[in-house]
Amino acid sequence: MRKRRNAGRRNQARARVNQNKVAMLCITFVVCVLLVVLLFEGHSLKAKITANDGKTALLEQQIEEENQRTEDIGGLQDYMQSDEYLEKAAKEKLGLIRDNEIIFKESQ
Repeated sequence: MRKRRNAGRRNQARARVNQNKVAMLCITFVVCVLLVVLLFEGHSLKAKITANDGKTALLEQQIEEENQRTEDIGGLQDYMQSDEYLEKAAKEKLGLIRDNEIIFKESQ
């Protein structure tokens, strides 16, 4: 009877060891799958970051161009409000002249 008990205990011990091995293999498999998924996601995120860096550079260039355009428009606005521009426009578009100004025309 004693041998049966010892044999039963050994079988139970072996069964627990086998269960532990199976559990460890399952855990190892799950961890490996998670690692592969994380590596794949990391790679795709790096690709997205690279694409976004390109877009950011393009948008910054466009902002710089628009800022320059805004400065040019501001300068043109200041010029158009000056007396010099008003005088030039009056001469070219309306044909007006100042007092004591002589206009020479080409003969045909």
